[in-house]
Amino acid sequence: MKRRQTNLKKGDQVMVIAGGNKKKRPNKGQVGRILGFQGEDRVIVEGLNLMTKHKRASKPGEQSEKIQKPAGIHLSNVMYYAEKVKKPVRLKARFLEDGRKVRGYVNPENGEFEQIS
Repeated sequence: MKRRQTNLKKGDQVMVIAGGNKKKRPNKGQVGRILGFQGEDRVIVEGLNLMTKHKRASKPGEQSEKIQKPAGIHLSNVMYYAEKVKKPVRLKARFLEDGRKVRGYVNPENGEFEQIS
């Protein structure tokens, strides 16, 4: 499977902008780091969208348990979170004068391109 084109990378801080449920999984507005990509269009975010899996005791004397594990969130529901402006922003790729390609965002306060990593 080919991964959908995105400027997000593993380790980026993202904010969930849509989805979730008020009672079960209130994810909207939460911020977390990307742990990895799942399939072609989902990301796994640290500490968000946790699913509970019930493991039955397979042997006598063994205890059953609940295992929490993060589930994927669709790419369209997350945005890069800029710590500097404390808002989710859209990532862009630009080429510098020396020909290097860099990631960044346009700062909503002053309209300037802010380079990241």
